[in-house]
Amino acid sequence: MSKIIQLENISKIYEIGDIKVPALNGVNATIDEGEYVSIMGPSGSGKSTLMNLIGCLDTPTSGKFMLTGEDVGDMTDNELADIRNRRIGFVFQTFNLLPRANAFHNVELPLIYAGMSKEDRKDRVEAALEKVKLADRMKHKPNELSGGQRQRVAIARALVNKPSLLLADEPTGNLDSTTSFEIMELFGDLHQSGNTIVVVTHEEDIAAHTHRVIRLLDGRISSDELQKPKLVSQTAQAS
Repeated sequence: MSKIIQLENISKIYEIGDIKVPALNGVNATIDEGEYVSIMGPSGSGKSTLMNLIGCLDTPTSGKFMLTGEDVGDMTDNELADIRNRRIGFVFQTFNLLPRANAFHNVELPLIYAGMSKEDRKDRVEAALEKVKLADRMKHKPNELSGGQRQRVAIARALVNKPSLLLADEPTGNLDSTTSFEIMELFGDLHQSGNTIVVVTHEEDIAAHTHRVIRLLDGRISSDELQKPKLVSQTAQAS
């Protein structure tokens, strides 16, 4: 099984005036293709910094980050932008949808940036919305959708370029508990169909649905453990 993410002695130091603030300190981890992993930690633990590094939104101060076998540290800004568009699908807590665009056009946007033809875009967008069970809502704008539906649109947008990695930052943070479980059920289905998924969360109930939990504390990995995931259907029945 190929390695999607390789982090070797990763450190990140932010400089604020004359003050140096370490956010990550010697992080080592590997995530393989097809894994379903959550990254957890209290505020200030470094999990947001780690997410930004994995998503190629930031670069480490020292250490090596390999993404699908390529050294991210050797890449230009344009190459990093291309990776963010083609190889990483992002899902954010706040959905980040264009308010005046309908679901179809929101999902289509990464394909436009990738230079795909209009005909190919149509097929790809419809397939992505079908995968998240929103094919009947593709002409609806965000203000015509529920919070859960908006997050499904965001997930479809993240999937439409068929990325190597799906990276979700607090994906249920703006959702009620019932809708959160529906979204985690969707992530479970996506993982079963072969997607590699990394979820950054502070919620134990959300991390319980993943197969592996990496915990950060003071910029270091404090634990990295496999677990038997909690099934959403069992959770719903128990509630």
